[in-house]
Amino acid sequence: MSNTPMAASPLTRAVLEIDEYASGLGWDQPARLFALVDTARLRAQEPSLAAQLGLEQASETTGLTPIEQDEVPTDKPLDEFLATIAWPDAVVGCALTVERLMLPPSAEAQVPKGLSDAKLARWVAEHPDRQEVRMTVGVLRDGTRDSALRLREKDAPSEVLTGASLVPGLAEALSATFEE
Repeated sequence: MSNTPMAASPLTRAVLEIDEYASGLGWDQPARLFALVDTARLRAQEPSLAAQLGLEQASETTGLTPIEQDEVPTDKPLDEFLATIAWPDAVVGCALTVERLMLPPSAEAQVPKGLSDAKLARWVAEHPDRQEVRMTVGVLRDGTRDSALRLREKDAPSEVLTGASLVPGLAEALSATFEE
């Protein structure tokens, strides 16, 4: 968490930690899903796992530890995959990092009508104003959410945007993984 502000909430720190981890892997990576667990509880209940993760000496008592899950399948739409997830009680939140192409709002009026999903994706990929973005979104069981956005063309820790409502659709889909 070298670039993570210590005054930030535990969820913001976890989201930025995941963003920093994903940044270290480079671009053109698959989506990655993380369980968020209470660090103090993890150290108390799973000391050997905490030691493996380098948490046994952590002085923080209110943090969240991201634990990467198995690979997110690429042969299934992300929303369908997320709809299959159920978390055990020990997981207090989850986060996902995913890369996408996005267009500025000014390009919305230019979108041709009636395109299939595949043709729309191709149209966006060929648009001159497209931007590659990595979105990291985290949610907690209590509904708290946060996100970080990193543009490929401004790939620096100081250029990462954060906010609770930057990616509302993805946050809703992650929150749904906690519904009974």
